[in-house]
Amino acid sequence: MLRMLAILDLIFLCGLAAFPALAAVPQTGSEAPAFALPDQTGAQRSLADWRGKWVVLYFYPKDDTPGCTTEACAFRDDLAQLTALGAQVVGVSVDDTASHKAFAEKYHLPFPLLADGKGEVASRYGALSNWGIVSFARRYTFLIDPAGRIAKVYLSVEASRHSTEIIADLKRLAAPR
Repeated sequence: MLRMLAILDLIFLCGLAAFPALAAVPQTGSEAPAFALPDQTGAQRSLADWRGKWVVLYFYPKDDTPGCTTEACAFRDDLAQLTALGAQVVGVSVDDTASHKAFAEKYHLPFPLLADGKGEVASRYGALSNWGIVSFARRYTFLIDPAGRIAKVYLSVEASRHSTEIIADLKRLAAPR
């Protein structure tokens, strides 16, 4: 019996070694991790492109799935309000540019969807869920201020209400003090 438990422990430990260590989620007030990824058109986009603007950097699991479609369409529908508040919406998943292009065209999404095929950016933001043979981004959002710092972290996102939550927070955070 002891030998069987030792074998099971070894299998468990070896299984854990197959998964990379999860990066910590950047905290409010810290510098947002830099990135450069292709969008749905193939254009390279980086966080530095939006310096001086608020950035709504939202990670989502998969193109054209129910929750991800609801969230993306809500951002699309509220984009005028977000833009008026000085914000740029940017979606990120581990899907490729072709998938992002089809998703953006199907739902008329007028903001960049970045292809993080290797999950490196999602990992730097603590948003990568890696199950060995399949990886996906967790539904996390980071509100990044115009100076490139994390202003707010959203780890529990309700897809249908998330854009209105962001708008309310932007009104509060971006208001003159």
